[in-house]
Amino acid sequence: MLPAKDQKNFFAFVDAALKLAKATESEAMLILLERQLNWDRLRKKGSKLDVLVVATHSEQVHQSATEADVKSVLLESPIIDPRDQLAQAVLASVAEAHMKSGSKLVALYNSGGDAEGGDVIDTITAFSLTEKLGRLTARDLRQLKTTVPLETLKVVVDLAVAIGREGREGKPIGTMFVVGDHRKVLEQSRPGGYDSVKGYPRKDRSLHDRKNREGIKEVAQLDGMFVVSSDGTVEASARIIDTPSVEITMTKGLGSRHFAGAAISKNTKAIAVVVSQSSGTVRIFQDGEVVLRIEPLQRTAMKWKQPVQTSQTVAQPTPAETPPEV
Repeated sequence: MLPAKDQKNFFAFVDAALKLAKATESEAMLILLERQLNWDRLRKKGSKLDVLVVATHSEQVHQSATEADVKSVLLESPIIDPRDQLAQAVLASVAEAHMKSGSKLVALYNSGGDAEGGDVIDTITAFSLTEKLGRLTARDLRQLKTTVPLETLKVVVDLAVAIGREGREGKPIGTMFVVGDHRKVLEQSRPGGYDSVKGYPRKDRSLHDRKNREGIKEVAQLDGMFVVSSDGTVEASARIIDTPSVEITMTKGLGSRHFAGAAISKNTKAIAVVVSQSSGTVRIFQDGEVVLRIEPLQRTAMKWKQPVQTSQTVAQPTPAETPPEV
């Protein structure tokens, strides 16, 4: 809990932010905070705006704010550069549908960007959410005609984006998650190496568990794809796609991992989520086509529009990545 003196300073910043919001006609306020405070007081002040969101790395702060009817988003990425941290908080708020692209908002945060100083607000900024700051949202995923639950798609896509952005041990890595219709996917793939999830209970293979997602990030360094069931359970890892040949139209420059993802999504009802090793870009394939794309830094979601096309017949594709990436 913030000491009384710090809370007094904090709410002074909130009052200043409310004045800035009025001057800029902003309808939302975003606060990056790592410690508890008087949530009732904050909620009353936030009632002057359409939206008030608290972004935090602390599960306790997130839970406490939520219980006090204050909208909150839990940030899983490490506390990093303040601007990147603010961008992640904005993107998470958009993804959770707390804010809409195009909204005007004021943000309060600590410019030091460290865990110790994260609860000391010293900066207020106002800006608009443009498409450049957009992210894959629940609405985008609902447009996919699939029986895979929305929550499963969200957790898999978020994990893929994290892998594309962070890499592992300072190196970029590429990987693929094939979600849904897992029995048919298993039939149309073969072991490519040691299956690190084999033999574990289902609860220890669920991507809805944060600890399991961190473990999958480590395994993602190995060759092959992850097969994920509709409930978010990893059914197998290190699988090589061995699906029948299929005619695919693909953007020039994409590697064999992308052709493999397109092929398995064409021959099954699964969704393929592919992370490019060369750029970190995440592409989502359905029915053999790229339906959504997310960039690794801004994590911008966009519809695939008028790509330069080339045709290729895919026979027994493998997950190896072939540069260059566009």
